[in-house]
Amino acid sequence: MKTYFITGVAGFIGSNLAKKILKEEKDIKVVGLDNMNDYYDVKIKEYRLAELLKNENFTFIKGNLADKELINKIFEENKPEIVVNLAAQAGVRYSITNPDAYIESNIIGFYNILEACRHNPVEHLVYASSSSVYGSNKKVPYSTDDKVDNPVSLYAATKKSNELLAHSYSKLYNIPSTGLRFFTVYGPAGRPDMAYFGFTNKLINNEKIQIFNYGNCKRDFTYIDDIVEGIMRVMKNAPKKKINENGWTEPPYAIYNIGNGEPVKLLDFVTILQEELVRAGVLSEDYDFESHKELVEMQPGDVPITYADTIPLQRDFDFKPSTDLRIGLRKFAEWYKEFYMWKNQQNRNEKSY
Repeated sequence: MKTYFITGVAGFIGSNLAKKILKEEKDIKVVGLDNMNDYYDVKIKEYRLAELLKNENFTFIKGNLADKELINKIFEENKPEIVVNLAAQAGVRYSITNPDAYIESNIIGFYNILEACRHNPVEHLVYASSSSVYGSNKKVPYSTDDKVDNPVSLYAATKKSNELLAHSYSKLYNIPSTGLRFFTVYGPAGRPDMAYFGFTNKLINNEKIQIFNYGNCKRDFTYIDDIVEGIMRVMKNAPKKKINENGWTEPPYAIYNIGNGEPVKLLDFVTILQEELVRAGVLSEDYDFESHKELVEMQPGDVPITYADTIPLQRDFDFKPSTDLRIGLRKFAEWYKEFYMWKNQQNRNEKSY
């Protein structure tokens, strides 16, 4: 029986990955770790987790990635073959006001994972990096061959640090590792701090939404199912040591972008979102969108465009994300209506006790 260890398992990507592994893989068990913090609505994490706990091949451990003793215990007791590290303090803007959370989770936590892999050998360590490592690079699309030495936020700096730490551990201890630079992930049961989710929350509460850089920012929106499919393909194919053209041994280490490869202007994105929210019945057909939009300047730590070069992913795994933005936002809008019906029912149940 093969054991997968997924950190951040109640998170957006982690929960969807665990669900897909449990559904598609045979003779496996999934051990998931999450600290269930309140960076965003814990009820969404509970909602995701409830689905996973229905499966007898899933074990949940509540705990902190920065707890070295706990991480070592998990590795010693479960001996995972595949480790997917998706636990991290997310968010670019939050890193400006809460730097400690990023150092604890993204640096110390990831170091604990690397040390555990060193002392309990694994087949493959896959970890979440981010498109934010490209910082203010002018060249697009962003390629994994580009220099990424100028992060514009602490969050981006911690993700770049993860890549450097992973490279050194791959080199020193022969740990096969792959970093995945995700581009603006969206979809049902996503993170409420992401634009599409935050905009929806504000619109249903009759509040104004702020659209940064006057709506001219472009993002490479990538649907959650495409992200998860990419991880699935990558994690089954660990990089191997190889000899380069200079005769030197290169460690079993790789980095890939996972993005849609089609940047969309934020204002166009908002237009599609509002149309799908009306279609799903989340907002009324006569909702006055224009009076709820506020175009503002770009925020510190933001970049005007993100755009993934996914040629290496296509070459090595025969895969390219392809979900149409409207289809993805339609699925989000339909889920949103269902989830808030579920959440309201939960609140009613709590009040009845």
